[in-house]
Amino acid sequence: MTEKATPATPTPRAQRVDAQRNRTRILQVARTVVAEQGTQASLRDIARRAGVGLGTLYRHFPTREELLETLLGEGFDRLAAKAASLEDTHAPGEALVEWLGDFASGTTAYRGLGASMMATLEDADSSLHASCLAMRQAAGRLLANAQEAGFIRPDVDGTDLFALVNAVSWIADQAPSIAARREHLLALILDGLRHPS
Repeated sequence: MTEKATPATPTPRAQRVDAQRNRTRILQVARTVVAEQGTQASLRDIARRAGVGLGTLYRHFPTREELLETLLGEGFDRLAAKAASLEDTHAPGEALVEWLGDFASGTTAYRGLGASMMATLEDADSSLHASCLAMRQAAGRLLANAQEAGFIRPDVDGTDLFALVNAVSWIADQAPSIAARREHLLALILDGLRHPS
């Protein structure tokens, strides 16, 4: 009696080189277009500028939210890595100040991003929650180090820090004329957070 052959489990195929290239190009162009037009940027415009059809864009990113989540996730991962690097290479106060400058620049790069990010912080089911949490934890270590060094008041926590910096981003979103004063506003926030000497 012969045994029936068990069908082989198909091996997932790697993305073709041209598909990977298209995805990379879409993300590069999306960063620029979303920076220009905000989070409601035209997907048709992104596809046109990337030199791909709208169908190709939708194959990689079936919804606007998935495209924005990818952009946000990359930003969160970059900020988490930056925090870890600064923690190893800078004095605690300097590390926190430099990281907050990068964070504030990132959240004001895309109109509407600050609100999207705050929603992600609260939504444990979001596909971005893990990246956002890793970024917040890395920033929390910078904050704790700055507090231990006597640079930041001890009654400040990570939620306070993110709320204040996101407030600056939101204001810049609402009144682009204020965006030029972002660094000044951030410096005022940091002055308020400093440990009284």
